[in-house]
Amino acid sequence: MGDGVKQILAKPIQLADQVTKLAGDAPTSRQECLELKAKTERLAALLRQAARGELYERPAHRIMLDTELVLEKALGLASKCRDHGLMRRVFTIIPPTAFVKMATQLDNSIADVSWLLRVSTAAADDDQLHGLPPIAQNEPILFLIWGHIATLYTGSLDARSDSAASLASLARDNLHYAKLIIQEDGVGHLLRLVREGRADGQENAARALGLLGRDPEGVDRMLHAGVCSALPKLLKDGGPMRAQAAAAWAVAELAANHPACQDLFAQNNVIRHLVGHLAFETVQEHSRYSIIPSSKATSIHSVVLATTANNQLANSYTPKPEDDSSSSSQFRKPNARSQIHSVIQSTIASAKSSKYATATANGAVPSWKPHLSSGFGTKGREAEDPATKAEMKAMAAKALWWLAKNNPAICKRITESRALLCFAVLLEKGSGDVRYHSAMALMEIARVAEHNPDLRRSAFKPTSPAAKAVVDQLLRIADKGVFNELLIPSITAVGCLSRTFRATETRIIGPLVRLMDEREAIVSREAVIALTKFACKENFLRVEHSKAIIEAGGAKHLVQLVYFGDLVQTEALILLCYIALNVPESEGLAEAGVPAVLAWASKQGSMVQDPRVDSLLPEAKGRMELYQSRGHA
Repeated sequence: MGDGVKQILAKPIQLADQVTKLAGDAPTSRQECLELKAKTERLAALLRQAARGELYERPAHRIMLDTELVLEKALGLASKCRDHGLMRRVFTIIPPTAFVKMATQLDNSIADVSWLLRVSTAAADDDQLHGLPPIAQNEPILFLIWGHIATLYTGSLDARSDSAASLASLARDNLHYAKLIIQEDGVGHLLRLVREGRADGQENAARALGLLGRDPEGVDRMLHAGVCSALPKLLKDGGPMRAQAAAAWAVAELAANHPACQDLFAQNNVIRHLVGHLAFETVQEHSRYSIIPSSKATSIHSVVLATTANNQLANSYTPKPEDDSSSSSQFRKPNARSQIHSVIQSTIASAKSSKYATATANGAVPSWKPHLSSGFGTKGREAEDPATKAEMKAMAAKALWWLAKNNPAICKRITESRALLCFAVLLEKGSGDVRYHSAMALMEIARVAEHNPDLRRSAFKPTSPAAKAVVDQLLRIADKGVFNELLIPSITAVGCLSRTFRATETRIIGPLVRLMDEREAIVSREAVIALTKFACKENFLRVEHSKAIIEAGGAKHLVQLVYFGDLVQTEALILLCYIALNVPESEGLAEAGVPAVLAWASKQGSMVQDPRVDSLLPEAKGRMELYQSRGHA
């Protein structure tokens, strides 16, 4: 909406006045000219009304240009009816259908301008677009989009909600429509509805924004419009959970399609709000969620105080029995202390002791006042139906998944919160999408940690209760070996965390070795890739892990995969080469026929072409031959 379009109204109004004057004074075709004058006067009145109001600029340009062309034709027709003398009147021929055609065109222009006025100055209770103007015959969708965007600007809250839902439907059906909505300045009005609308309006607007985010080229305009601040604010201050779930879904869509959004969302504290929703009714004391700063003690005095406080709290903190019965968690059974529950208590005690020690070192006692990550009250959130709560958790996990992808800074912030603990609980007790999204989020965090030693040491250290809970759940899924949507991300995550396990951790290798014999090729391949990360040169405990693979029967599985595994041949050969390099003297390798398979593979051109095989196979084959010949000698 703007005043720039009023500049192009001057010429149509001037043309309309000229047509009115000429048609009123025309001596010939008197009746037709009077009808032409009447229609032109009506059009002129609408144009002057438009000049006094505020118009929707995007369609106004199109309609005014078309109206100007119609009035120029009307002026030419009226000029032919003027008194130019007998000779000119004799040689001036006006077809009988000219006035009929011109009347139709003027009626169309009147309808176009009337539609423009209606959508630009809709009443507060006007929730109908009353059809499309005649000019929209060639591009009905564009004018439909214009109408909905105009309603977002001038309509009532209910009408704006309906228009947001319609725009979301258009964007879902066709990517071209999504581009049109962005180009026609629909993003700003959707963001306004996110900030000011009711629950259904906020939900529809958030879903529309998420669908618009599928267009990578248009996301830049959405970022400039402020989408990265509006959605986190809804997650924090929004009322009903349905709208917040839609906002979390929109964050996930934008982050998935445009990774540049990740840091902008993080700057607006979206991680804090998402983890708050994830922790609600998942772990105890969710309201005390905070991102723990990774600060270190800087003096001996603070170190002593921190150590003393840790010891005192660790010895004195025991949960009261009534805490279990009063908990509103939907994932724990009353009076049942599972292993996950013990981990939760340990993590809470650790967080308390850390904060207590920091405050004591500064000469202050921390106040443990609840602080909700969402502005909606706890009672209001507890009153939501279970399906909405599950949807909220699923969308929060999905958003964290895509925000964490290839972003070490965000992964660090996520792991410094209670998100890992929440993911572990949801993997065990959740259902449906929330389990899948939690597994995918853990997989992305593990992928980043694989190449980031600082994150790996801080988030997945063996003494961390939350990290232990996560690994337990990932191994439980891998050990079951059920081919579902959780299996692949769990295998991948375990492989990426291979350098975090100690030599005494003996439960990791067995499930992965068994999965190599899986009927599904993709599962076998992921298991082989995961085991390769245990046996590769970058792993300090590669020798111990290689021995564990052999003891678990992995050598014979790898030999079979090298010979007969179509999609797994190369990966299996690489793992076999690493094992041969690490423990060439192993009798298990000789018994499984590894020397023969390495010799056979060296003659296969399709395998040797892989640069990884070309660098590993000759050395592995040579070491195997050397050590095996010594053993036989």
